[in-house]
Amino acid sequence: MLKTWFENLFISMGTPAELADEIAVVTMIVLIFSGAYLIYWILRNYLLKLIHKVTVKTTNKWDDALMDAGTFHRVLRLIPLTFILICIERLAPGQLVLIKRIIFAIIILVGTRAIEAFLNAVSEIYHSDKTSHRKPIRPLFQALLIVLYLFAGIFIISQLLDKSPWKLVSLMGGLTAVTMLVFKDTILGFVAGIQLGANDMVREGDWIEMPKFGADGDVIEVTVNTVKVRNWDKTISTIPTYALISDSFKNWRGMSESGGRRIKRSICIDMNTVQFADQAMLDNFQAMELLKDYVQKMQEVINAENSERGIDLSTTVVNGRRQTNLGIFRAYLQEYLRDNPKIHKGMTFLVRHLQPTPQGLPIEIYVFSSDKNWATYEAIQADIFDHILAAIPEFGLRVYQQPSGFDIASLKLG
Repeated sequence: MLKTWFENLFISMGTPAELADEIAVVTMIVLIFSGAYLIYWILRNYLLKLIHKVTVKTTNKWDDALMDAGTFHRVLRLIPLTFILICIERLAPGQLVLIKRIIFAIIILVGTRAIEAFLNAVSEIYHSDKTSHRKPIRPLFQALLIVLYLFAGIFIISQLLDKSPWKLVSLMGGLTAVTMLVFKDTILGFVAGIQLGANDMVREGDWIEMPKFGADGDVIEVTVNTVKVRNWDKTISTIPTYALISDSFKNWRGMSESGGRRIKRSICIDMNTVQFADQAMLDNFQAMELLKDYVQKMQEVINAENSERGIDLSTTVVNGRRQTNLGIFRAYLQEYLRDNPKIHKGMTFLVRHLQPTPQGLPIEIYVFSSDKNWATYEAIQADIFDHILAAIPEFGLRVYQQPSGFDIASLKLG
């Protein structure tokens, strides 16, 4: 054996036998560790650089992610450590037990870190793909890493203490209460992450609202402990993962995945301006391109019904059926919105009255824009109501508006 050869060499040089044995052991250890460092230096400066060049040239993104996460580098570290362990076992069997335990513990730690780098690379590749938003897996991987490091720690301690790892596991079972207290947030987050993923409640890229935490924006990261939301003012809100299970929040994903974005807004009409439409008004409405067919057909139906019932329209305006300026205005809004190419025609399409209030009669528009982009959506909505506000006086109607200081100041005393 190499140790015996070194020992004989030092004895032949006049070194005492006991001291020669210790020097031989130290010399052998130095040579083994030097050889391991040389192997690591070659792997890092040649093989790792070669792998990097290959990954850069390939079009596959997997190898790039593995390289960026440091997976190859961490795996290569296992080679010199394994070399040390094999050399000690071959050259000094039954000796240097403590060193072997330490090296084996380091191998477990480095191997665990290599697995962590691999999982991080898989997670980054998965979440970089747009389709990955279907199921966020980062919380699952983080929970897996916690379990992995827990078992790695048990095996490392068992190696250093030369004890069975299963005895340590049984000992930790008695510390369950302490573990639950220390890792309460992590455990709650882990369970919440499973529920969020299983029920598909939130994904990265979703727009969520959670006023309790001041969150209103896009989810940028879902982890075991926290969910990060980039608000529309570019601030970042951090929400405990389990809060998404225990508290309520609004997810706008349904709107994003649908064919349109809802426009739900009303205008209050001054009820004093509602009246029956006389012939002059009907003639004026028929001159409007969008109302021409509607007014004519509706008037024909009304005339036929009144004639069939023998109603005398000359005595009072409330006899029989008549068109009103407000009813014609609602019909105009429907035709105007149907003629607008930016309004989705296959989704809910309503122009309706709401409950009258002291501020007037609300006429609500409940439609969906075909463009879901926020800025475009706001522009579509603004254009619609700009037109409505400008068109209302053409129907003999007036928008209700509370008196302002200018209105009061312009009043003339009689």
